Order: sequence, then C-alpha cells, then structure tokens
Amino acid sequence: MSSTSEALRLAILISGRGSNMATIARECQQHHVNATVNVVISNKPDVAGLTTAQEMGIQTQVVRSSKTERETFESALTATLDAHAPDLVILAGFMRVLTEPFVRRYSGRMINIHPSLLPKYTGLHTHQRVLDAGDAEHGATVHFVTPELDGGPLILQSRVPVKAGDSEATLAARIQATEHVIYPRVIAWIADGRLKWNEGRPLLDGKLLTGPVAEDFP
Repeated sequence: MSSTSEALRLAILISGRGSNMATIARECQQHHVNATVNVVISNKPDVAGLTTAQEMGIQTQVVRSSKTERETFESALTATLDAHAPDLVILAGFMRVLTEPFVRRYSGRMINIHPSLLPKYTGLHTHQRVLDAGDAEHGATVHFVTPELDGGPLILQSRVPVKAGDSEATLAARIQATEHVIYPRVIAWIADGRLKWNEGRPLLDGKLLTGPVAEDFP
C-alpha cells in the first residue's frame, strides 16, 4: 500500500448487521487498506449495522426502500451517494436489486460480494443450494456490479471444501470468514491502483482479468 497516495473514498450500502462493512471499516481505520469509509447507508432503519458503524465513528444515513417506489428510492439513494462523492460504492449485504440506470451511473465504481462461486448459484439461499446439489466446494466471489444480477466481471474468489456433516449454518459461517479476507483485499487492490476499470473491462496489474483470481481456504 502506498502511503503517499490519497485515500480512496468509500460508501458502503447495507441492509442488515453489516459484518463485511465492519471488517472493511476496521481494515481502513487500521491503515491496512488505503481508504476511508465516508458513509454507511442502509435501506432499512434500526439495523445492527448502523449502530456498529456509528460506534466506529462513521457517518450513517437511511434511505428507506419500498417495493412500490423503486424510482423514488433510487433517486434518493443517488442523491445521498453523490453528496459524499465516493470513489467506490460497496454493496455489503445490500438486499435490493438495482435498476440498470442506477448501476450504469456507477459503472466501474461499484462492487459486490456474493456467497457462491459465481457464475453458479446467483440469488439467494446459496449455502443450502450447494448442499442440496452435493457440491464438493463452495465459496464467495467479489465482482464488479453490472445490470445483470450477480453477473458482473469476477475479481476474486474464495474456495472452501464442503465437509461431511456440514449444515447450512456451518457452511455459511466458513464462507463468511473468507469474505472478511477477500473483500478488503479487492478494495486494497483498487486503492493501490492495481485493479482498474478500463472501457468496461477489469485490469489487474495491467493485464485483462478474464476470470477470477482464486484463493483456497480450509
């Protein structure tokens, strides 16, 4: 990490307890990642993640969402984000499907983490779906956000063996532990200028990233 470059400005969007948000913020505050979390925004009031962020000294805002007012919600979310002028928008357990115009506004500046080895198992309930399919491995994927749900260019994956006797809960816990490693790492790559968005394609260390970097975990 370069100590001379200006810190990356982050906005993190959450909908719940915000464990990835807290990990990212902690890594920034401990100067392991050359970035600052300028705001944490939740689409739901009174969630644990807002309290955690406030206890860490981070500004928080709530932009309430409803299924019937999508355009109004995204307009308010855009205004809130743009007021903080983030270099990077981070989705961390943000449980809203965003429209194409919103996503395109932040093209190349918005990333997400999904609990599966994308492109497998987009959407919800990934851990149980892996168990039901009898897969030998599972993981999490950090990717750039594009209009296609969980379909943007893949950056970094954790790979975790599915163990005999695993339940949805035990598997979810192991996957989440890897998320707390790989998500800050990708943000550090962007902050350090290693990972860049170039005309709709990701470049890592100057080379086109045609598939995710993979890291194995026990």
